[in-house]
Amino acid sequence: MMKRVLSLTAALAVVVFVTAAYAADKPADNKDNTNSTVIGTVTKAAADSITITDKDGKDRTLTVSKDAKVTCDGKECKVTDLKNGTMVTVTLNADHKDQVDKIDAKTSKDIK
Repeated sequence: MMKRVLSLTAALAVVVFVTAAYAADKPADNKDNTNSTVIGTVTKAAADSITITDKDGKDRTLTVSKDAKVTCDGKECKVTDLKNGTMVTVTLNADHKDQVDKIDAKTSKDIK
């Protein structure tokens, strides 16, 4: 019985140590300094903004930065080329979570 308790205690200590070491390698504000993505379908697209419906059914209107990279099936295109219902992966600016830095659209009918 005592061997089991010692083994479990040692295993727990290793887990705590590894977790603490991993957390120490990342900055405390890491979430604020990374770009996040939103996947959804286009409901409205204009030159400087895009409205998408995300996977949870929530509509989000986002500002598209002037230097945003927009691709349609891997080829460069414009925000205004995006039609309603187009599947997109939108990368948000790390500092301004309502501003789009990149849009990757999938317009192919055979998307899986």
